[in-house]
Amino acid sequence: MKTVRSFALRLSCAFLLAWAGRAQAQLLEFDPAQTKVEFTLSAMLHTVEGTFQLRRGAMRIDATTGAVSGEIVVDSTSGASGSAARDRRMHADVLESGRYPEIVFRPDKLEGAVPRQGVSSVRLHGMFRIHGGDHAIALSAEVEAGNGQYTATLHFVVPYVEWGMHNPSTLILRVSDKVNITVRTVARPNAALPSPPEKLAP
Repeated sequence: MKTVRSFALRLSCAFLLAWAGRAQAQLLEFDPAQTKVEFTLSAMLHTVEGTFQLRRGAMRIDATTGAVSGEIVVDSTSGASGSAARDRRMHADVLESGRYPEIVFRPDKLEGAVPRQGVSSVRLHGMFRIHGGDHAIALSAEVEAGNGQYTATLHFVVPYVEWGMHNPSTLILRVSDKVNITVRTVARPNAALPSPPEKLAP
């Protein structure tokens, strides 16, 4: 009987811990249809602007510790700036998107708090994978929460030349060695949290 009571107590504690974890953690899924990834590249005579498409995105956030997991995946081959010739050079000479078809951000830490209602400013840290290389990066984000969803605008800079990519500048046209990125997206909570509690041995 003592063994049974001991096991029941441990099982009850496991369930309580599981529910506590669910109260503190949240899984957010990003909507590709409501996501716009914009890039801006300064040039000598004008500014090049374009977009990429989100393939998928999900993040698990622990509100207690600020720990974050998951990934945001952008289709590298979808990059478009409105000029077919320029886009061919971007994909062939800079991104090499045929070889590296995905750009991936894997967050690991959230700085700041995001309430379930209202506006907040936070920073999201993680690893940014592009052109086959991983780079530590921090993204600033403005988040508006309400109506069961989060509308976010994220900003960061990609120093693509420093990260090993080709600078497409010519003798006539000079462009910056950094690209400004703005992501506008909508994320919604998903109750199906991963990582269930480990089973206890009897």
